Amino acid sequence: MIERKEYLDNLAALRDKKIIKVVTGVRRCGKSTLFELYIDRLKKNGVDDNQITFVNLEDLENANLLNYRALYDYISNRLSADKMNYIFIDEVQKCAGFERVVDSLFIKKNCDVYITGSNAYLLSGELATLLSGRYVEIDMLPFSFKEYYEATKSTGKGKNELFGEYLKYGSFPYVAYLDSDEKIINQYIEGIYNTILIKEVATREKINDVTVLENILKTVASSVGSPISTKKISDTLISAGRKISTHTVDAYLRALTDSYILYNAARYDIKGRQYLKTFGKYYFVDTGIRNLIITQSASDVGHLLENVVYLELLRRKNRVNIGKVAEKEVDFVATGMGETEYYQVCASVLDEHILKRELAPLQAIRDNYPKTLLTLDEIGKGSNYDGIRQINIIDWLLK
Repeated sequence: MIERKEYLDNLAALRDKKIIKVVTGVRRCGKSTLFELYIDRLKKNGVDDNQITFVNLEDLENANLLNYRALYDYISNRLSADKMNYIFIDEVQKCAGFERVVDSLFIKKNCDVYITGSNAYLLSGELATLLSGRYVEIDMLPFSFKEYYEATKSTGKGKNELFGEYLKYGSFPYVAYLDSDEKIINQYIEGIYNTILIKEVATREKINDVTVLENILKTVASSVGSPISTKKISDTLISAGRKISTHTVDAYLRALTDSYILYNAARYDIKGRQYLKTFGKYYFVDTGIRNLIITQSASDVGHLLENVVYLELLRRKNRVNIGKVAEKEVDFVATGMGETEYYQVCASVLDEHILKRELAPLQAIRDNYPKTLLTLDEIGKGSNYDGIRQINIIDWLLK
């Protein structure tokens, strides 16, 4: 089992703090396993079993706990009066009225509360109102390539081959243990995709025609790495014979991002230091889902690389946007840990004209923040273009 060290360390740093730990993320990204790993760490640090209560509300055995009163009674009856209690509720949104349970546990002096959820609605309703300023959100993603590599390097395959599989099959943790069996992997990813689409989006938004959602996702999937607007998506679908308003497209996109299947990167004017309202980009939480929706082609590599880099920057930084400097576009402006960094992503810049094109946006930026060009090219140490570093993307991901 791969230790999700960054997330575990984050939880450990918040241990016993009077704040609710909310782990959010797409289905099957490893939230339940994270709790199991963290509980093991607690036990190694001297916490007794009777101090820990773990409830997975997706487990049929806990169907009787989907009522908030029953859930509260179950947990409160297990609390120790003279010791700290560590309470873990997995997929808490399954319980109607869960906000009352969380709030009641939070106000107790000896309760350290951890919850997970698979959609952003978890923090957009009554819970956010009740617990304003009293919770911290940890947005969890599927495997990074470094984690995928650690899980699969025992196969004897090289890092380049494993990275090719990572791009193709995606990053859901269990995929790494399916022995590169394409048929089984596709069935597994399709199951996750259908569950998200039907349970997380269509049911909540009361969408009867799931085909509309699929068409929107296909349009976005074919535009990964390119600026896109709700009007462009609407126009594309209308031209294909399906009438849909920009308002409906906007609502469905919001539902898809709330379920963490899509992430939206806004455009940022670097010189003017302001966000722009139009033509952001959408990236998929998993390249395997994206490849399931539309057939991968050789020309897709650059777009998939950009998708992977976007997710990796989310892991490493607090905020990731698309940069605009004059008429040029910088792939990513990443902000976090008190520093801003700029990134361009390209499959290869061995062609001099492509190299010039990719360097131009970074060269147009007039500040001293780090600037990096990520490619698949084999690069000697110290590749530098007037302060712009060129780094092999696989090496960068494994750092």
